[in-house]
Amino acid sequence: MNRDRAILDDLRRFRCMSRNDIIDLHFKNLKNPITNCNIVLKRLRRDKLIEANTSQQPYVYFPSPSTVKRDSQKIPHFLAIVDVYKQMIKHERPRQFTVEPKYSKDYMEPDIFTIWRKAPFFIEVQRSHYSDKVMFAKLQRYQKYYDSQSWHEETWQPKSRKVFPGVIIITDVRYSIPDYPFKIYQDASINEFLQTIQEITVNGGTNIKFK
Repeated sequence: MNRDRAILDDLRRFRCMSRNDIIDLHFKNLKNPITNCNIVLKRLRRDKLIEANTSQQPYVYFPSPSTVKRDSQKIPHFLAIVDVYKQMIKHERPRQFTVEPKYSKDYMEPDIFTIWRKAPFFIEVQRSHYSDKVMFAKLQRYQKYYDSQSWHEETWQPKSRKVFPGVIIITDVRYSIPDYPFKIYQDASINEFLQTIQEITVNGGTNIKFK
């Protein structure tokens, strides 16, 4: 079934999802979303296509085989990434959404690369409070990538001009960040980020949209 494939694709992409995440993404428009989701997930587990951590409520599901241990400390982080995605699709479905994209070891390690609302973004999902020193070191890796100009060769680049992605830091903490040659946004949620963008546009700022 197409829905089965979509669930499996999302589990591979996000590494794991809670039962409620799967309902929100794949069953929300049904009359009995919880019942229907439970039936499908039970069948996928029976067929050994997915795995589950049943010690958590709601259950957390993984692709089979899973690249994440069922008791991994990173599970809340991956679930937070799913939550960011769910916030985004309420406004517009991303054209691309890659979890933990890989770059040279000298460059940044973003949680997400996405093309959304006609613009590219790196997203850092911060669940912990970093020191300004640690945040500075993290952003310096973005600076190295910017200076390398290797991003000019990315397949998603528009033909008319080269665009460096904006960096969205999803955080409840406001960091002291110096000026960089690329946009950095600090917001507690995607909704708050959109409000920031709206305020910038109203005040005469420029956006990084491309076609």
